[in-house]
Amino acid sequence: MQGAARRALVWADAGMNRLYGWRHNPIYHSGALATALLLVLIVTGIYLLIFYRIGSPYASMARIDAQVWAGRWIRTLHRYAADAALLAAAVHALRMFAQNKSWGPRVLAWVSGLFLVFFFFVCGWTGYVLVWDTQALVLARAGARLLDVLPLFSEPLGRTFVGERPLPDAFFFINLFLHAALPIGVGLLLWMHVARVARPALLPPRALTRGVTGLLLAASVLWPVGLAPEAELFRLPAVAPYDFFYAFWLPAAAAVPVGAVWAAFAATVLGLLLVPRLTRPRAAVPAPSVVDERACTGCEQCYHDCPYEAISMVPRSDQRTTLVARVDPALCVSCGICAGSCAPMVVGPPGRSGRAQLEGVRARLAERRPGPRDVVLIGCTRAAAREVDEAAPSLRGAVIRHPVSCVGSLHTAVIEQYLRAGAAGVLVVSCPERDCWNREGAKWARQRMAGEREAELKERVDRRRVHLVYAAEAEGAALRAELDAFRRRLAVLGLASAADDVDLRALCDRAEAAG
Repeated sequence: MQGAARRALVWADAGMNRLYGWRHNPIYHSGALATALLLVLIVTGIYLLIFYRIGSPYASMARIDAQVWAGRWIRTLHRYAADAALLAAAVHALRMFAQNKSWGPRVLAWVSGLFLVFFFFVCGWTGYVLVWDTQALVLARAGARLLDVLPLFSEPLGRTFVGERPLPDAFFFINLFLHAALPIGVGLLLWMHVARVARPALLPPRALTRGVTGLLLAASVLWPVGLAPEAELFRLPAVAPYDFFYAFWLPAAAAVPVGAVWAAFAATVLGLLLVPRLTRPRAAVPAPSVVDERACTGCEQCYHDCPYEAISMVPRSDQRTTLVARVDPALCVSCGICAGSCAPMVVGPPGRSGRAQLEGVRARLAERRPGPRDVVLIGCTRAAAREVDEAAPSLRGAVIRHPVSCVGSLHTAVIEQYLRAGAAGVLVVSCPERDCWNREGAKWARQRMAGEREAELKERVDRRRVHLVYAAEAEGAALRAELDAFRRRLAVLGLASAADDVDLRALCDRAEAAG
């Protein structure tokens, strides 16, 4: 199931990238879009609240709907935004499931996200009941049917909707209170949802926000949602205009015993809560990063770059005045980004620190040194780099593969080492920045290669022979086109020549000792 979800997601990403580009791919920003739409709901909800009356719910909604220049499209926008927000939250949850981002330190984000979706669903449910049309009556009776089997009330709630007595205003007050109060709970859960990540992207890019909001606004003006007939307690509506996103379960629930409905709900909740355990890798979980505290210079770059706030700076145990980096294993996801951020190469997961990466390059070079026309392709294992193997044989022979778990973990000294060994150029293939599996790895890699962030690519490296390309997993054709274009640019530069075989690790050690 997880594999099928990931394959569908990969092709959906590729299609959206072709339409909108990776910067504005709405699927990449599904979680942030849900937050932006929540703000739209709050603004439009405040306007609707001004005109809503508990004593005459349907009549007040009719008066709002009669406001052609304001109320009608605002009410429609409120409804469309609610549907879109729930869809965006569901897509975000599916994305985290497909990308296996629910276990380990991410459990809190997964569980809080499930509660977020549930709160949002209940908030929408109460909102539809407040309209008090035929759909509201069906929703209210369905809710009463579910709650009546629980020992919570002195008398069955279902009797409230049989017409033996007037419907109390308290019913609408409770729904209005829940509808207005639940967004506060959503805000608290949202804070918990991002509590273990640094620099969370709570809102999408402005262009995407304006585009989605404008699209919903235009739909609200052109296709306003009309009011269904008013609810009548003495009549069970034969047909009700159900909203798919919030009432999709009603036909199935009405056809089975209420116990079966609760059993299905409990099984669904239990299954979702068990996702972190069920999707946890069966193989050994990658070990968290470690720090060689004796060689740590206290520069704090790994502390600033860690996307999960797993690194802190603490006082040293020796007499040196600088701080030292310390990794919290309970928060570390072993992304390796700290390895790429450490200029002296003393931090990173076991076997993946900068020094270990250089040792791996030297072992590769001992087996095969690149020729003056060879391109070294350093690619994220989750990006399109793997698809180069499916290209023509001549293309495969011209490329030396160097896979990495994330380009954010790549130390720039690796690029320099390959160029010093005589490679024509180095092509770094990354997931799009908005879809980096380790959140900010692609962003930090770009800045390091551009000399804008510590552990940067040194000025002595010919940057004309280094190129960074973004290509998602299903974008192999785009990657091959970029590779061909890169080759043409390298051809203009002429043949590469190997430089002195300098041991960059030893060079780093000398610089550290001098510092």
